[in-house]
Amino acid sequence: MQTRSTLFIVEVAIFTAIAFLLDYLSGILMKSIWPQGGSISIAMVPVVLMAFRWGLKGGLLTGFLLGSIQLVNGFATILYFLQIIFDYSLAFALVGFAGLFAKPVQNALISQNKGKLLAYSIAGTVVGGLLRYFIHFISGITFFAQWAPPGQPIWLYSLTYNGGYMIPSIIITAVIVYLLLLTAPNQMMRKDLSVNKTA
Repeated sequence: MQTRSTLFIVEVAIFTAIAFLLDYLSGILMKSIWPQGGSISIAMVPVVLMAFRWGLKGGLLTGFLLGSIQLVNGFATILYFLQIIFDYSLAFALVGFAGLFAKPVQNALISQNKGKLLAYSIAGTVVGGLLRYFIHFISGITFFAQWAPPGQPIWLYSLTYNGGYMIPSIIITAVIVYLLLLTAPNQMMRKDLSVNKTA
């Protein structure tokens, strides 16, 4: 039991660090495209993988830590205290709700059912990604109204601004996660859930 808890803590730390690095690199490349924050990034990939490996607790904790650590990377757009919670800690924590599909994904891997693996891994990624998108959308309406073009409804501005990076990020993340699960199932699952347990 102690070993499993230790493994969980170590994996959360490693996957959070990988996600942070991926987000940092995308932030450098795309700062000028989304000046009020946001970028097309694959930072959600480690969060979704942790969600599929450990369920909700793995995904939520990894996402929360990623969002919290982002505040020190120099790319965070901070206007208000509540906006910090919305756009960082809460937004990335919600990606962890991909963990709702952890069991179906694990079962699909064990049974080597590619059709179910495709469906459940994409569903989990999309659910987590859309929840993050929704929080950014609400934050845009609440905290970034002054950047909306004259005459454009703030809800439309927030929807398109955040959708410009969130929709591509969700699609890219879904593709990468599925390909990783498909091509390296034993590496993507915990040892106690190995696809080939007798190997």
